[in-house]
Amino acid sequence: MKVKLTILESNCRGNYHKKGDEYLVEDLCPTICHELWQCIYPSVYALLNDGNLDYGDKKAKIFQMRCPDNGRVLIQGEIFNEINKLF
Repeated sequence: MKVKLTILESNCRGNYHKKGDEYLVEDLCPTICHELWQCIYPSVYALLNDGNLDYGDKKAKIFQMRCPDNGRVLIQGEIFNEINKLF
């Protein structure tokens, strides 16, 4: 199982992330800002282990989270399947 991370919005102070950047996570941390990774890791871990997350008023295999630096970056994580691409 893999998790696809997509940068939906970016005003990154360190210019690490641009809108549209994508990362596939299978087991190792991708090359993203460590503060952002610290925030999203529990949700990524849950998805990698077939967990469901609160998403609005339902449970789903997707999340969105903002960077801890004043929300400058919005990232989305979702299950990625190479056969069906995205769930």
